[in-house]
Amino acid sequence: MTTDPTDTAFGMEQVRRARFAVAAVFTVHGAVTGSFATRVPWIQDHAGVSAGQLGLALAFPAIGASLAMPLAGAISHRFGAKTALRGLLALWTLALILPATAPDLVTLCAALFVYGATAGMSDVAMNALGVEVENRLDKSIMSGLHGMWSVGALIGSAAGTVAAHLGADARLHHTLAALVLTVLGLIACRGVLDLRSEPDEEPPPRFTLPPKSALIIGAVGFCAVFAEGASLDWSAVYLRDIMDTSAGLAAASTTAFALTMAVARIAGDKVVDRFGAVRTVRVGGVLATVGGLLVVASPNAVLAMCGFGLLGLGVAVVVPLAFAAAGRSGPNPSQAIAGVATITYTSGLIAPSAIGSLAEATSLVVSFGLVTVLAFGLVLGAGVLRAGDRRPVPSSDAGAPGSAAAEPRP
Repeated sequence: MTTDPTDTAFGMEQVRRARFAVAAVFTVHGAVTGSFATRVPWIQDHAGVSAGQLGLALAFPAIGASLAMPLAGAISHRFGAKTALRGLLALWTLALILPATAPDLVTLCAALFVYGATAGMSDVAMNALGVEVENRLDKSIMSGLHGMWSVGALIGSAAGTVAAHLGADARLHHTLAALVLTVLGLIACRGVLDLRSEPDEEPPPRFTLPPKSALIIGAVGFCAVFAEGASLDWSAVYLRDIMDTSAGLAAASTTAFALTMAVARIAGDKVVDRFGAVRTVRVGGVLATVGGLLVVASPNAVLAMCGFGLLGLGVAVVVPLAFAAAGRSGPNPSQAIAGVATITYTSGLIAPSAIGSLAEATSLVVSFGLVTVLAFGLVLGAGVLRAGDRRPVPSSDAGAPGSAAAEPRP
């Protein structure tokens, strides 16, 4: 990829502006998810679907994302990274309108398929640009970018909670939210890096299997996302059913877990810069494992909540670092990121149902024993994220095209 020929150089000031621009893109992307999640009960009632049918429909975003994400690289190659992100992000924000308009199960599944496909493609495009900015700044920013996604999700869910409390029609709520977020997204995209392919560069295939490096990195991301999805969806149920807490305290544990994730991601870049990606993930894996052990062995709710907090703290930076490592693991960052994203999306899809199925066959305690084992997998697999570390370069060369800042360590 090269810069737009109208740009004489990537000055550091321009790259810093691009960092804030891509952070804003992550925030907008997260706000769409938060806006949708809070209105799922309204959408279920409007479509007239049962709980089981809703569970089926909610699998379609992940299916759409997994099938569409490999297309992001070809779109970026064809139109340039900036134009591609602008278009894909707009499609994603506008797709928020679709689920609330679905009158039945079939149309809801179709709407959620489109919703997931546009989410996945824009996700790959913004992560690829985030990795490029990180390379040019020669310091970790991916954890903070994903932290801003979490902030956006919290903002979107807060607005959705207010709309639900007021009894607002989700079709109106999501239409207004989509229009506002589309405008904000287009404004944010004005500042991102405008990368273009070399004239003689071969376009990436529309559909291809992810490279082997992405599969290995994705396995580490799988462990983290499984633990994250299980904790988010089942922590409240665990505290209510196993610890016999009130519904309010159980719900508060989920909110606390989400806040822990957001704060840890925003603060995580400084830790990564100080200790490196491998050591950070290894220590995070230890914290998550201890947290899982606390959850399954705690005699009271307080220790269980501390365990969930440690789980969130331990896995928070793993996915951002997996994307960063994938983006540096081969000649086609978008293809590698798409591969890792597909694996992590799949993990997020199967985690809640896997925990539920295992709990039904055994107990929730056993289910979180599995989460603990996967958390320990982060300790064992952290070394594959070595591409997320950067080789030190002289300050005069940092951020220059072709500098060592953009190269992985051997």
